[in-house]
Amino acid sequence: LAIHLGFRRAGWPGLAVAGLCFILPATIIVWVLAWWYVRVGQRPEVTAMLLGMQPVVLAVVTHASWRLSGTILRTWRSGVIAMASVLALVLGANELWVLAGAAIAGWVLVIGSRGDGRGSVAALVSVATTLGSTGAGGMVASATVAGATIAAPTVAGATSWGILLSFAKIGSVLFGSGYVLLAFLHAEFVQRHAWLSDAQLLDAIAIGQVTPGPVFTSATFVGYLLGGHAGAAAATTGVFLPAFLFVAISAPLVRRVREWPSAAAALDGVNAASLAMMATVVILLLRSVASHAGSVAVALVAFALLVRGTLGAGWLLLGGAVVGIVQLLLH
Repeated sequence: LAIHLGFRRAGWPGLAVAGLCFILPATIIVWVLAWWYVRVGQRPEVTAMLLGMQPVVLAVVTHASWRLSGTILRTWRSGVIAMASVLALVLGANELWVLAGAAIAGWVLVIGSRGDGRGSVAALVSVATTLGSTGAGGMVASATVAGATIAAPTVAGATSWGILLSFAKIGSVLFGSGYVLLAFLHAEFVQRHAWLSDAQLLDAIAIGQVTPGPVFTSATFVGYLLGGHAGAAAATTGVFLPAFLFVAISAPLVRRVREWPSAAAALDGVNAASLAMMATVVILLLRSVASHAGSVAVALVAFALLVRGTLGAGWLLLGGAVVGIVQLLLH
């Protein structure tokens, strides 16, 4: 959005200036915190703070999903696509195929609505089941138990080029809320490559949330964990570069696309699938906190405060860190 606004205001120079000014300050902050995390993350007090923040991260993403559902699930078609997407993901479908299938489904259901729509719904459920049965490598293809171990700033098999390509792929297909990044990171680096644990992923999202700027700066944190400074540079470039390219290409077309009913239906389908991805990964990551009654309580309290609008996500994450320290002192 920031890049698009810069382009609308001042053309190509505005595109570059708006994007870089929006991204770089937060990236630098996250980069420094990633360096700090690797060096002091094994200390008991730091581990306690991060463990206290993890259930808050889940509450924040759950709240974001809940709020988005009111905007995205406005029709029965969007609801059907979201449920079919969850089914496909749970059965092991690759998230990219799910997004593509959701776009097609949005278009198909609009056509099907000219009749009674039941045939289209049945076909959609069938496609979801097929995707799940043939889509090895998706979100739920394997299980990784979360831990509190802090990775060294290099991971076996994680080259700078591989990190760049992985994040460029993610940056090219991210659609909807910034929190959809969590789903892609989980699928790519926890499930597919096993380069991160669930706990490290939650820490990355927490750092991206508690610092100013876009949540996408979590990519910088993940890149540093995987490959040090070179990995952080590769991840940041990979996740943000597609946005510059796509804005430049699509900016003149955005308004026209929304005015085209079939294209609007496809975009609505992708939005529904993005929401389904967020919900599915939250369910998967719940195992990281469900075994601790205190963590479950923190998540529930944080979610309630977010619903009431009492405190913002940043303050709640800091509160989770304090709770973690208190739990350490009590033990």
